[in-house]
Amino acid sequence: MIALPRLYPILDASCFSDLPGLITAAEELVSAGVTLIQYRNKSGNARVILEQARELRRQSRAGAPLPHLQLIMNDRADLCLVAEFDGVHVGQDDLSVESVRRIIGAEPWLGVSTHNPEQLAEADRTSADYLAIGPVFSTSSKDQADPVVGLEGVRRARQLTRKPLVAIGGITRANAASVIEAGADSVAVISDLLREPRKSAEEFFRVLR
Repeated sequence: MIALPRLYPILDASCFSDLPGLITAAEELVSAGVTLIQYRNKSGNARVILEQARELRRQSRAGAPLPHLQLIMNDRADLCLVAEFDGVHVGQDDLSVESVRRIIGAEPWLGVSTHNPEQLAEADRTSADYLAIGPVFSTSSKDQADPVVGLEGVRRARQLTRKPLVAIGGITRANAASVIEAGADSVAVISDLLREPRKSAEEFFRVLR
């Protein structure tokens, strides 16, 4: 079974005006102690996604400024392979977990988003390495978000799986500890890491000890 870090940052390309801004944010997160980042780009432009993903991978292999960084691709199993990422994360509307597994093979990490007990129980029976549950709280980082599950949803999810559990949706430094206490192994964060990423990540680590 894999071991997820407490903090699971998601870098959404739509939050940055250019690639250097995205890379700088990644550098700041890593300097704070982040070891895993999910790269998310919902634009649908495969060329841009691949360009950005390859630069993140190149920087991580250069030894600095992104040493030992595990990279997870959102949605795109094909681009995960081409960019030589460490794993892929898919949602309910993407390819099925087993279809993605056939594409990426046995070694890369595979995560899947769920939004209710039924979806989570179904995902638990797949070859996914970890499961995500959410949105825990209301969030503005996703269009047409699913209904909020709250801390009780996290507790219920914890009862339904032994796989590593990532909570996502509206998680901040103010509420992250309560999410871990509810049973999550890791918290996925987008918005609350955008301003001063290094300082914000360091504060998350203090909260999540």
